Amino acid sequence: MVKSYESDGARLSFCESGSGIPVVFLHPTPLDHDYWRPVAGNLAGIRAITPDLRGHGASELGRGLPVGGFERVPDAPVLAIARLGADVLALLDHLRVRQAVFVGCSIGGYVVLDLWRRAAARIAGLAFVCSKPQPDAEANRDQRAANIAALRQSGTGPLFDGMATSLIGASERARRPEILAELRARMTLTQESAIAVQAGLAVRPDSVPTVATIEVPVLAIAAGDDSAVKPVEMEAFRTAQNGCEFHLLPDAGHFAAYEQPEKVAALLAEWLKQIE
Repeated sequence: MVKSYESDGARLSFCESGSGIPVVFLHPTPLDHDYWRPVAGNLAGIRAITPDLRGHGASELGRGLPVGGFERVPDAPVLAIARLGADVLALLDHLRVRQAVFVGCSIGGYVVLDLWRRAAARIAGLAFVCSKPQPDAEANRDQRAANIAALRQSGTGPLFDGMATSLIGASERARRPEILAELRARMTLTQESAIAVQAGLAVRPDSVPTVATIEVPVLAIAAGDDSAVKPVEMEAFRTAQNGCEFHLLPDAGHFAAYEQPEKVAALLAEWLKQIE
């Protein structure tokens, strides 16, 4: 059942199921909480908490986002990673969860790193699936500006169509063609939200120094067919103070947890044993 809470004037949504150790799953953009449903459904002994990030799914974008932070598009609203992190902490307070394990994919992983910077005591473990600590390279920032221009000219349809095709692994599309329509149907951001997300991704901080401060168990799952986050970029998680458990799914794409949920769930289940 979808529930809601408030954070900084916005009504945000989340789902929770099961009982046991709290695990917060943070989805990639432009998808919603449903991205994690196949993985959470394959995990026993956890309390799965799956929010819709601000502006995604049933969560409102809210009003008053700052403008001017992305110099390439100075009039674009910016949905900062720090704002998303504050929303997740508000959810923990709402649920009276003192400490949890966090699992993030793509932008979800960027939020997890922000959470470590601001509330390390509330984190029992960090898992990253197709996410990285590096900031946007200059070429990526140029592409964000081009994406915003395309969104303003043509709406979300063409951009999301392209993302659905490029971010799902080619091997998975061949094995299960219906996955393209499944994930495309979950890309429901408004034009305003999509623009704010692109600007926020462009100006996200460099989290490589943050990784070196992480003291809790770390899991990194990379995908060999990921066009957005390269496995070599995820190697940076090995610099965590106690290293990290690293796995590669060679024929998965950027949406690996939805493409191969049984494999991702099995890796998470084994890793979670050390935290339990």
